[in-house]
Amino acid sequence: MKYTEKQISKMASPISQSEGEKCKNAIRMVRDAMRKLNYTDDGKEIRSYMAESYSYALDLRQQYTGKKITLLVQGSYANKTNIPTESDVDVAVILESTFIAKYRAGVTDSNYGFTDGTFSVSELKDEVEKALNQHFGYQGVARHDKCIKVIGNTYRVDADVVPAYRYRNYSDDYINDSNNYVGGIEIRPDSGGRIINYPEQHIKLGIAKNNVTKYNFKKCVRIIKNMRENMRESGYAVSPKISSFGLESLLWNVDVSAYTKYSSILRYTFDEAVSFLKNNFLKFDGYTEANGIKPLFPDIATKSAYQKFVNDLYDFYEYDIKE
Repeated sequence: MKYTEKQISKMASPISQSEGEKCKNAIRMVRDAMRKLNYTDDGKEIRSYMAESYSYALDLRQQYTGKKITLLVQGSYANKTNIPTESDVDVAVILESTFIAKYRAGVTDSNYGFTDGTFSVSELKDEVEKALNQHFGYQGVARHDKCIKVIGNTYRVDADVVPAYRYRNYSDDYINDSNNYVGGIEIRPDSGGRIINYPEQHIKLGIAKNNVTKYNFKKCVRIIKNMRENMRESGYAVSPKISSFGLESLLWNVDVSAYTKYSSILRYTFDEAVSFLKNNFLKFDGYTEANGIKPLFPDIATKSAYQKFVNDLYDFYEYDIKE
């Protein structure tokens, strides 16, 4: 498919300047629902979690138990990499009163003076579902394996509400400092197992990558997501393993030089990024998610799916040089 520079620039652009308010509305929506179960924000305002992002946060406390949770906007909206087909705002409901810790070998809870918590994330998920149902009605809420979906309408936004434990990674702490950890979240799906994510690290490192690449990193993320949709519409068999998160992480691993070689022509910059990936398949084993912590490819099948996607993408697009 041929693209003009104007089309590439349009795909690279943020959807609108109102996305930040949409994220704040998602926080307000969950906050108002949780008030049904005696949670309060103690008069605090929604805060910007990190500059240069649409990540917002709000701390809540349950009045009769003292349970503390944080509402955090994460995902593509928070990272300013969403495209028109991505309508759901991701809101993590993080249980702060009870956390899961990871230590280096030979270290346990007792080294930090931690004791067993009294609240569980499964209880929190039931609680969040109850609050959302009471606030929006059963027709507007659907429980999924990892999240609770709020179905948008004219006065509320589409949202995926994700209850999770706070996860503290103390692997690099050698002085038993309880505040010296990398913060993440741990999701407990209804189907079982555990999923550990690092949304705050993702936001932080995504901003850093964007700044050092003259803001071309996030532009290319939006381009590749849009092209994935165009490939599907054109009949390409795009693997379901190719997620928006995975594509953003894939481009996060591209060398800075690929993004900065050309000063202003986006089609050249995007081509450099794709060519870098195509020419460096042997490096894929060392790629991490955009949080810089977790391996990007959990298995050979996933890695192969992304390599096939890169090859298909390379063959799919070309540029209209007459434009």
